[in-house]
Amino acid sequence: MKDVEDIQSRARYSARRMSKPINFHCDAPDAKAVEIVGDFNDWQPGVHRMHRQPDGTWFLQVSLHHGHHRYRFLVDGQVMLDSKASGVGRDEQGARCSLRAVS
Repeated sequence: MKDVEDIQSRARYSARRMSKPINFHCDAPDAKAVEIVGDFNDWQPGVHRMHRQPDGTWFLQVSLHHGHHRYRFLVDGQVMLDSKASGVGRDEQGARCSLRAVS
């Protein structure tokens, strides 16, 4: 019984279940609006709108779970990959997207 309780306790507090604040920055000084779409918001526009910073870059902090996440920026409705991403991958339709590793 003790072993089962230990396993359940570890699963409950596993890093995989915890989220971590991740900072996203997008360099698009001439943009009117920038947002992030990705696997963490079902690729839905309007969920994660970024905020313009005084230097013209855009910023948003998103809580993400452990693992690899696929995403892209929408800059005035146009797709833009993140030049600071961990890598480049493909979404479910085969389109290129940025990758971010969270540990």
